[in-house]
Amino acid sequence: MIAVEFRRGAPGAERVCILPIVQGVVPPEPVAAAVNAARFTGAAGKVLDLVGAPRRLVVGLGPLPSAREAERAGAAAALAAGAVSEVALAGEGFAPEIVAALAAGVALGAWHFDELRSRDVPRRIERLIVHTPDVEAAEDAFAALAPGVAGCLLARDLVIEPANRLTTRRFAKRLRAFEEEGIEVTVHGRTWLKRHGFGGLLAVGGGSETPPRLVVLRWRGVLPAPPVAFVGKGIVFDTGGICIKPAAGMEAMRADMAGAAACAGAMLALARRKSPAPVVAVLAIAENATGASSYRPGDIIRTASRRTVEVIDTDAEGRMVLADALHHAIAAFRPRAVIDLATLTGSIITALGHHRAGLFGNDAALMASLAAAGEAVGEPFWPMPIGARHREDLASDVADLKQCSSETSRLLPDACHAAAFLREFVGERPWAHGDIAGMDTADAPHALGPAGPTGFGARMLDRLVAMRFEAEP
Repeated sequence: MIAVEFRRGAPGAERVCILPIVQGVVPPEPVAAAVNAARFTGAAGKVLDLVGAPRRLVVGLGPLPSAREAERAGAAAALAAGAVSEVALAGEGFAPEIVAALAAGVALGAWHFDELRSRDVPRRIERLIVHTPDVEAAEDAFAALAPGVAGCLLARDLVIEPANRLTTRRFAKRLRAFEEEGIEVTVHGRTWLKRHGFGGLLAVGGGSETPPRLVVLRWRGVLPAPPVAFVGKGIVFDTGGICIKPAAGMEAMRADMAGAAACAGAMLALARRKSPAPVVAVLAIAENATGASSYRPGDIIRTASRRTVEVIDTDAEGRMVLADALHHAIAAFRPRAVIDLATLTGSIITALGHHRAGLFGNDAALMASLAAAGEAVGEPFWPMPIGARHREDLASDVADLKQCSSETSRLLPDACHAAAFLREFVGERPWAHGDIAGMDTADAPHALGPAGPTGFGARMLDRLVAMRFEAEP
């Protein structure tokens, strides 16, 4: 994350300066003539670039500034800044919470990944100087937001890594570093998985040179309550297995671990803000590759819950690894609630496009809280059904259930089928499932950052815990 420093006084002329304005309010005198000449209204998220000395990026907060609009404005300004290493933010006249949100937005918008470039590395924002009369209050407000921003950016960093670098082993090793944040880390390898019957995870990872891992991150908190459990799909690359995907677009499948990345980012945020709530994350990490040991359509897999699953499509691997991870989260930790995140189906993109993630579950109150948390941080969800017919479509003649429907129509409700499948492994435990396919990456700059990984879900999970689980039950 970029360095953020708070100072009193007005910004100097030596830095590019972000100047927020409210729609319908007379702009500050130094820029009033230019703003009026450009007919810039201060609409939310819009930016007017005024070149000169200093160069000013006038950014709109809309008519009623809110923390969410301020984050969007800060991100828009960062994206518009271009090749500069340092920017200032003029925060005079705004509440400390708005100033802090603007700074958080700049940090989100300034994210980049240049580690693998060897030449022509563009200049990026590395430092933000925030000018505000109430430094202490603004610093406190930003300190409350910074852990969530760091968690989101960690998720982006993980998702953008190519699969030849972020193998299953290296993913687990990266997560070991969480011990420095006070998080307990347990990594279960292939031998442990075989001994304990994690057939779903082992089957999906069987064709890969790097074996699967089940990683458990535990933040104990201080409340005398069972933990909240996050469960994440961590497929570091998805070829589709024997039911191999088309070549066109397959490179995007390095992001098929975005659910696990979001869960990891949320755990980092919780630890850094010292959340009182106990939380555990169970991450199912594997590569769905092709090889002599790949699982096949028609195989019968015995999962960790002892339920047997008839394999229909090896490209429906996410639900297989989540079945084992959900069972482990519940059997090992008896959580208050379970929330899983996964880039699970193309079907949810057909239904919701790239506008919202799909939300399924068995507990209306938990789902409503999750949706509210998502809206608060700009990570929106939309409720979707799990009907009786969806479960009936998974009936098998030879196993406890099918992995997915045998029908071949392109109009199948596969996202609903996948949710119906996962529900079989949670019992009566309060559970919500977020199908975040279509929201994990963006092809163009978006409201809170540049094109590429979005970190979708990390800040939502952190906010959900803060809203619902930080008081004694």
